[in-house]
Amino acid sequence: MKHGKKYNEAAKLVDRAVFYEPAEAIALAKKTATAKFDETIEAHIRTGCDGRHAEQQIRGAVVLPNGTGKTVKVLVFAKGDKLSEAEAAGADYVGGEELIPKIQNDGWLDFDVVVATPDMMGVVGRLGKVLGPKGLMPNPKAGTVTMDVTKAINDIKAGKIEYRLDKTNIVHVPVGKASFTDEQLNENFNALMDAIVKARPSALKGQYLRSITLTSTMGPGVKVSVAKY
Repeated sequence: MKHGKKYNEAAKLVDRAVFYEPAEAIALAKKTATAKFDETIEAHIRTGCDGRHAEQQIRGAVVLPNGTGKTVKVLVFAKGDKLSEAEAAGADYVGGEELIPKIQNDGWLDFDVVVATPDMMGVVGRLGKVLGPKGLMPNPKAGTVTMDVTKAINDIKAGKIEYRLDKTNIVHVPVGKASFTDEQLNENFNALMDAIVKARPSALKGQYLRSITLTSTMGPGVKVSVAKY
């Protein structure tokens, strides 16, 4: 894969053979973010889990103390009093059954997170084929199927992110923006790693965290030492 001049310059700052301490890796990922936009700093965590087995799945959510730096649009499926509660809490879109054709037929997907009250899951379930592949399906483990819509919306707006294994048993999550201070990114990264470590499946034998790489949107990967985890 051919990389541009900026990437190659940035890559020279990173020693591919070294596993950096988290704080050092964060500083390097920030330093190598040279694009004209505010790049996202992402963590890619390779696990020893086998996601094909339900008992080795990892899925959950964590509120990053300093947020993600991204404005998140929330869609809430609810009815009755919960509709006005969701609106009051700052949901961007609120509704019920009438939103199904808009999403299903018109391809409307102008939202980042979907929250639903349990009594609406029968309705939302019909959108499984659309929302599922995009990782937008509400899920109790992630706190997005709940009667407490106010808390769900507040957490999401405050910087709550979902983590889950992909098909190759890697977790990909944002830990903030390149414009964040090192301290903010460190706090976010530590909160994320605490949650991931706690989410270790009890059925897993052998090494849990195989490797961690930090990278900016356009920058090179920086390997993080997994020793402390």
